[in-house]
Amino acid sequence: MSTSTTASVSTHILDTSVGRPAEGVAVHLAARSGREADWQALGGSATDADGRCKDLPALPEGTTHVRLAFDTETYFAKKQAAAQQDAPALRDSENGRPVFFPEVTIAFAVVPGEHYHVPLLLNPFGYSVYRGS
Repeated sequence: MSTSTTASVSTHILDTSVGRPAEGVAVHLAARSGREADWQALGGSATDADGRCKDLPALPEGTTHVRLAFDTETYFAKKQAAAQQDAPALRDSENGRPVFFPEVTIAFAVVPGEHYHVPLLLNPFGYSVYRGS
């Protein structure tokens, strides 16, 4: 929840290779107060069955930049273990090839009093992010 002195962040992930939310993706949150400041790890969460993280830590007062890091390698490794025969993109990865994007990290600027919803559209060989509502 944002206040007049802090911003707030939420996210969700849609696995576009199957057209469904991505459940069980670990998400780590970090923040800093200024372009030159060091990143401060704030903790994390994992996406629920709807692909959402509903319990990300609150941002500290003075936050100007936020970084979300998504552990996509573990998510896709679990999917590969249970992959269906009709998923050619996942079959390619099962042949001993590593996950192409083992992590997706998104950094963005924030201002106090604003809420930032940052959805991730994910597939084994690409991703897209945007500021949602």
